[in-house]
Amino acid sequence: MSEKIYVGVDVGGTTIKVGICDAEGQLLHTFEGPTETSKGTDAILHNIASYSRKVVADSSYQWEQVDGVGVGIAGFLDIPKGFVKFSANLNIRDTDLKGFLEQELQKTIKVNNDANVAALGEAWAGAGKGIANCVCYTLGTGVGGGIIIDGKIVEGFASMAGELGHVSIVPDLEAIQCGCGMMGCLETVSSATGIIRMAKDAVARGDRTTLSLVEDIMAKDVIDAAKAGDEVAARIVSRAAHYLGKSMSMVAILLNPEYFIIGGGVSKAGDFLFDQIREVFEKYTLEQAKEGVKIVPATLGNNAGVVGAAGLILRG
Repeated sequence: MSEKIYVGVDVGGTTIKVGICDAEGQLLHTFEGPTETSKGTDAILHNIASYSRKVVADSSYQWEQVDGVGVGIAGFLDIPKGFVKFSANLNIRDTDLKGFLEQELQKTIKVNNDANVAALGEAWAGAGKGIANCVCYTLGTGVGGGIIIDGKIVEGFASMAGELGHVSIVPDLEAIQCGCGMMGCLETVSSATGIIRMAKDAVARGDRTTLSLVEDIMAKDVIDAAKAGDEVAARIVSRAAHYLGKSMSMVAILLNPEYFIIGGGVSKAGDFLFDQIREVFEKYTLEQAKEGVKIVPATLGNNAGVVGAAGLILRG
């Protein structure tokens, strides 16, 4: 066997997902194991290394075929050095992840932010396949982002490029404080957490909404209620879509991507959400910056991080 393969690792707070990809980004084999954050940093690092070896050992491929291992991890990173400054999800601080894995695995190692990695996955083998310039939003607990220009991840001077969820876009009189400490971030209104917060606020105010009958409101409940004609829920979803579309109009002027790719749990609302985002984008974006631009759903789902991490070796 001479075919080169690429291992991608998506490190989450609960599980570590590992996969093998070929040079075209096709996912060949996967493995998933517990992160074991409660056991501390050393345990997490050793799990990343051991799962990387296991996914290959359990497949029809050989370790000698591995051309490199890419890792996607949430947190503040020094990306060129592969150094984790702080990851709240994992409670890791000041850790030389790249150095550790190079020693343990004896392979080329590349480390990047999880949102960047998911964006690369979609650009390489997902909704943006064949598209050189795209921007990805991930709408989950927060709002993640990743920028791909000329097929490469844009990292920025301090590895902070693409933090789209922390664009301060909500006007001061409507703004609340984000978890990052800033006011009016996109994440406060367009994430699942933001949608849930707005719904609970509406119920607490006594607004007439079917959501008052829901014991533990989730973002899906709000979206389903909006689709069913609940006016309060519809306003909440419309607000989330409005600020997403408006943020895209700003990004379009700065970067002029061909595709905006939207993933994460909230994106499962489908055209009900996407049509509203497109309408706002159309309204606020300069003609030359929106011409030919598409706003599309992500296609790789939970595999985007694994595929993108593997892609770091070829395209990171």
